[in-house]
Amino acid sequence: MKADPEAIPQSLFRFRHAEKAAEQEAGAAAPSFWKDAWLRLCRNKGAVVSMLLLLIIVVVAFSAPALAPYDPNAQNVPRANLPPRIPGVGIPGLNGYSSLAGRPVDRYKLAGVPADTNYYFGTDEFGRDLFSRTLYGTRISLIIAFVAAVLDLTIGVAYGLTSAMKGGRVDTVMQRLLEILSGIPGLVLVVLILLVFSSGLFSIIFALAISSWIPMARMVRAQTLRIKNMEYVLAARALGTSEVRIALSHVLPNIAGIVVVRTMFSIPAAIFFETFLSFIGVGMKIPNASLGTLLNGGYKVFRIYPYQMWIPAAVLCAIMLVFNLFADGLRDALDPRMKE
Repeated sequence: MKADPEAIPQSLFRFRHAEKAAEQEAGAAAPSFWKDAWLRLCRNKGAVVSMLLLLIIVVVAFSAPALAPYDPNAQNVPRANLPPRIPGVGIPGLNGYSSLAGRPVDRYKLAGVPADTNYYFGTDEFGRDLFSRTLYGTRISLIIAFVAAVLDLTIGVAYGLTSAMKGGRVDTVMQRLLEILSGIPGLVLVVLILLVFSSGLFSIIFALAISSWIPMARMVRAQTLRIKNMEYVLAARALGTSEVRIALSHVLPNIAGIVVVRTMFSIPAAIFFETFLSFIGVGMKIPNASLGTLLNGGYKVFRIYPYQMWIPAAVLCAIMLVFNLFADGLRDALDPRMKE
């Protein structure tokens, strides 16, 4: 049987549901930049694990008053230098035993400590609980780190935006001021601050307020100079939009990803800065606990009681590693040039 030449070809017929599905697929809105960045971040297993560990560390550290079993500054000299003891764990080094004359000895029994009393991280030379001091010390380090992040987001971003948007003589003066501040070594700056203020949390925050935001300001200025001459910014300026609105509505949203990544990298740098200052004795005041003061006390007796240095060092390394891995994953997620 011959086909009718005037008949409509079968290939032109389409099912209605298939046509509707094609229309919906073609008309589907593309995901926003932040949603796409979140999907990229979730596909990075290392960044997701680091984010979860970071949340755990922050929650545990800021819950120190509720979780700490003892007062971190309370001294109990008869129980000084006790090794760690965790109930139900028989691993050497975590069972309360230490070597004495070549033989394992229950230090808790020698000190007359009740069987239901345990020091998970041991005690220091004054009998203070190292677990409680580590919790409070981590909280202090995180507080200083978050203050540095706030300074980056406020002073650094505002300074860099203002310098780039104003331009001309204002930009020149502001950049010369940055060069003067960045030319002062950090340790010298801290010593100068200590001539006016005593050592402690306020001195560290004041030192960060002077110098920590400088890299952020320079980065924001460089990105703003690149964006301010683009077509959509020039069009907004031609329509009479004010410079402040251009900076907040057109420039800042386009550099937000870079700002967030730079802020995340500034947090571990601030933690290390506080630890270094406290370790050399110009940071937190003794007996207040911080990771730096714990390391300062632990390294003096490292050969006899190594756990007093290893525990705060391990906590510091974990915090630095988690922050850096998360910041690295966040940088990859927010970079639109990254390939799948």
